[in-house]
Amino acid sequence: MVERSKDWIDQAEGDLEHAKNDLKCGFYDWACFSAQQSAGKAVKAVFQKLGAEAWGHSVYDLLVNLKGRVEVSDELLEYALELDKAYIPTRYPNAHPSSSPRRRYTKREAERMIKYAEKIFEFCKDILSEI
Repeated sequence: MVERSKDWIDQAEGDLEHAKNDLKCGFYDWACFSAQQSAGKAVKAVFQKLGAEAWGHSVYDLLVNLKGRVEVSDELLEYALELDKAYIPTRYPNAHPSSSPRRRYTKREAERMIKYAEKIFEFCKDILSEI
C-alpha cells in the first residue's frame, strides 16, 4: 500500500475550509457535512501514516479503532459521535420527517460541528508530526 497520509490530511484541510465557507454563505447543512468529512479524512490520514487500513465513514468508529494505537480522549469521541449524525441526514430530503436538510440545520449547529472537526483535525495533525 502506498503511504498517502499527506494527501488525506490535505483533503481534510480542504473539507474544513469548505465547511467554513458554507457557514459564511448560510449553507449550514453542507457546513455540517463537510465538517464530518474533514474529521473522517484526518483520522484516515493517521491510519495511512501507521500503514494500517481504515474503512468506513464513521469518525467515531475510526477513532475507536485508532484508540488501540494512540490515546484518544473521551471528549474527541463525543465530538465524533455528534459529527457522525451529520453524515446522512444533511444530504437527503427524506432523512427528516418534513422539509429539506437545508431548512433543518442552524448556524450554531454548523459552528459547533466545525469546532469539533477542527479539534479532531488538529489532534490528527499532531500525531502525524510525531510519527
